[in-house]
Amino acid sequence: MSLTDKAIAQIRELIRTGALPPGSKLPPEPDLAAHLGLSRNLAREAVKALAVARVLEVRRGDGTYVTSLQPSLLLEGLGGAVELLQGDSAALQDLMEVRRLLEPAATALAATRVSDEQLAEVKRHLDAMREARDDVEQLNIHDAAFHRAVITATDNETLLTLLEGISGRTLRARIWRGLVDTQAAGRTLAEHEAIFHALSTRDASLSQAAALLHVNNTEQWLREHLRTGEAPPLR
Repeated sequence: MSLTDKAIAQIRELIRTGALPPGSKLPPEPDLAAHLGLSRNLAREAVKALAVARVLEVRRGDGTYVTSLQPSLLLEGLGGAVELLQGDSAALQDLMEVRRLLEPAATALAATRVSDEQLAEVKRHLDAMREARDDVEQLNIHDAAFHRAVITATDNETLLTLLEGISGRTLRARIWRGLVDTQAAGRTLAEHEAIFHALSTRDASLSQAAALLHVNNTEQWLREHLRTGEAPPLR
């Protein structure tokens, strides 16, 4: 572990133990360095690294603060990191596997927690998908919104952020799928209707099975087109 990594670990420990809680202001650089037994240069580098990671926020002319530490903030860079993997077929398949592991389980959890208002939001996007079945781009926009509404119903911000980061990677693949496969819209609608029906009955097992079928079908299609080299670069 480098000296900078050790400095980062020391500041993170202060945050983890509550010595520097969310929203608190860090001591001035000389005081922070003295407290941690570091040189000012090391303290500065550690602060910069934690600011990039969104753990700290440097406010020009005011000082450095611990952020809210909310998952949506700390994991915000996931989508950008995923986009950097464009053109990497192996990485895309890995991400689809992660989605297959997480999304069905998240849908099952949503079935046990979804409110009537949240269920109505899911249905709103399903209805919009039906209306847009001949408009591939709009269909996929509401497809993504449908899944976001489902995962939002879990009331688990970390899960929502993780799945949003992964699914953004596959959006263009879904659009391209609609363009080349005239049957895709009908199948997609049927799969989403099955998910909505399962959610509306608050049946966790049925919801998980419906979501797994949907993700498996998407993954199977994508694997085949990546194998033949027909799938487009995602960007």
